[in-house]
Amino acid sequence: MQPNDLIAPGDVWLVGAGPGDPDLLTRKAERLIRAADIIFHDALVGPGILDLIPDHAERVSVGKRSGRHSKDQQTIDEMLVEAALAGKRVVRLKGGDPAMFARSTEEMTALRAVGVRARICPGITAASAVAASAGISLSLRGIARRVQFVTAHSRRGQALDLDWDALADPACTLAVYMGREAAPELSRALIAAGLPGATPALITCDASLPQEQQLRTRLDLLPLVTQAFADDRPTLILIGEAVAQADMAMAGGTDDVRRSMASR
Repeated sequence: MQPNDLIAPGDVWLVGAGPGDPDLLTRKAERLIRAADIIFHDALVGPGILDLIPDHAERVSVGKRSGRHSKDQQTIDEMLVEAALAGKRVVRLKGGDPAMFARSTEEMTALRAVGVRARICPGITAASAVAASAGISLSLRGIARRVQFVTAHSRRGQALDLDWDALADPACTLAVYMGREAAPELSRALIAAGLPGATPALITCDASLPQEQQLRTRLDLLPLVTQAFADDRPTLILIGEAVAQADMAMAGGTDDVRRSMASR
């Protein structure tokens, strides 16, 4: 299959760019990037992935970084529709996976409303990349039976509208996207809902990139550590007993994790 066979003129693909490392880009995503006439990309797309955009393709930054949007969502929708109706092969390049906190539904709805064929190419979401870098699993038999994904992004000055009782589940791993500014509220609300302050937490900045940094802490220390460590970089926070598994494995495995939980 030739690259341009993937996208017909007037088609749009929402493509997941993954967490940033170009080696984690799917093969299909790379082919779509090379086939596009125009690419609308987010600010969180890794520079190594942007380097894959061919010279013939028009490159349009649409921002979409917390607190610093260069284009509002309606404008992005209109730009995608205009490019597609002009007969261009369109790629909408999104950090992570388009199905995770990426406003894909709004864009797909706008495109389909005018008869444009729009499809999704999935990508690796940041929580998976963070877990891989840390050498842990998001789930853990007998310890973390489920995983919850939430975004801590809210309008400035407004409290997070989250189900804290559901999130404060000790048998769950909680992955918090865009969690840096909300760390004090996350810590306070989860502890108030019953999650122990000593619950392990992992803060990761710039997941999968050469400058990635990770720091293990605990829920009650999260506000202080996050502000001192994360600065103004893309940040994901994992909270739950599964976060401690890498340390426990070196000390004797899952039984040590269970004993650690029993002692809390």
